[in-house]
This record gives sequence, structure tokens and C-alpha cells, in this order.
Amino acid sequence: MDVLSRNNVQISGIPSKPVILYAHGFGCSQAMWDSTLPAFNDKARQIAFDFVGSGQSDVNAYRFERYKTLEGYAEDIIEICDTLNLESDVIFIGHSVSCSIGTLAANARPNLFKKMIFLGPSPCFLNMPPDYIGGFEKADLEGLLELMDQNYLGWASYLGPVVAGADADPKISGQLSDSFCSTDPVITRHFAKATFFSDNREDFAKLEVPSLILQHKEDALASIDVGKYLHQQIKHSTLKVLDVAGHAAHMSHPHLVINAIEEYLGSDLSR
Repeated sequence: MDVLSRNNVQISGIPSKPVILYAHGFGCSQAMWDSTLPAFNDKARQIAFDFVGSGQSDVNAYRFERYKTLEGYAEDIIEICDTLNLESDVIFIGHSVSCSIGTLAANARPNLFKKMIFLGPSPCFLNMPPDYIGGFEKADLEGLLELMDQNYLGWASYLGPVVAGADADPKISGQLSDSFCSTDPVITRHFAKATFFSDNREDFAKLEVPSLILQHKEDALASIDVGKYLHQQIKHSTLKVLDVAGHAAHMSHPHLVINAIEEYLGSDLSR
């Protein structure tokens, strides 16, 4: 199987520069990074891709058994890196659930990644009292899946503005809703179940790669407390709270995300 075609891998930037690998969130595609990539085009070799079942990936390559857990998506990341002969020093930038997926990949291949940058991560969306509050009860998430079954377009129209944030440009909400609508409903529901019912707290605690956690100030999907929890769990981590409402600052406030990435990477991009 052609891995690069399967995941619609797109490469830009300068081949001799450090490698940045971008991973998108649930229901999205690599297009969500369009406002971020230009800032690093002369500083890095940039690799963007779509998870199988998302964006312009090869939907025929989707296997329900492989992707019933996030480990299947982590295998995709490792296969992309192996196909491109990336052996070390990869800078991983992930949004939302891809933060968990990237962590699984980094734990499986710890020498592959130099730094991890997590935007809006949540190791577990479920509340696990008294030790952890992910933000949702099990019944809430089961209701989300039921809405997908009963009214998929209505679900997409509801979730788009939630992810974009109350103050976001309506165009961003529309782009997100359109992205949700453009994916196969059966596959998206399967990905949703893997996303919202996973518990990757122990995986983040095992992570050895230095990491930047970018948390949104007001986020209905991943609260600041979740960011603080991850900061405590990840051994070599930096936490930065972005003054943003919503769950997609790379779309609504790309300059803040770009500035935070540049500040964190520093000399990594100058070599």
C-alpha cells in the first residue's frame, strides 16, 4: 500500500531544514493548518497529512478493526515517518485528539521525535472523579453519538461553533461544520467513539519527549484544568495558556499559535 497516498501526505518547505509533522483533530483535515504552515515554510521541512477516513485520504484503506482505538492512527504516523525515512528529530504538532495519537506514537518510537507541541490536548474527555475531571459524563458522550446517528448534519452544525468558539469568525465555524459533513458518517462515528471514550492519561505520563502544551483559556472540550493536569503528568513539559475562546486557535488566532511555536522551538528552527 502506498502510505503517502493513503494519508494524502503533502510536503512543503525546505528539505534540509528541521522536520515539522502536523496532525489534525477529529472530524478535521490537514486544511486546518493552512494559516500556520506559511509561517514556517522557510524554516522547516513541513509534512501534513490526513488520517485515514478524513480529508482527502484514501477512504478505501479504512479498516474498522485497525481504527477502533487510537493506536491504529498512531501506527499511521509511524508508517508515514518510516516511508519518508525520518529517523529522529521530528517536531510533532498535533491538535486535540491527535495529541493523544502523537503521544502513543512517541511512546512506541521514542527516538523518532525531538519535541511535541500539543494544541488543546485532552488525555481523557470523561470525568474520572475524584482524581480527574475531563469535562463530560459518559451519558453526555453517549448522547453525542446518538445525535450523530439520528441527525448527522444537525450534529455537525452544532459541533462546528463549539470547536470554533463563541467569538470566532462565522467562516471558521462553517469550515469546521463543512469538514464534519464531508466525512463518511459511519467512519466519523467510529472515530468519535475512539476519540471520546479513550483514556490516555497513563500514556502521557510515560512520555519522555519535551512537550509544549497550548491550552485555550475558554474551551468547552478541554479546560485549563486539563492542561494543568497534563503539565503535571508530562515530565518535560511547558504549559502556555492562549487567550482564546474555543478549541481551534490555529484557525481562529493563528498568530498566537505561531508565536508560541516559534518561542518554544527557538534555535531548533535556526539550524
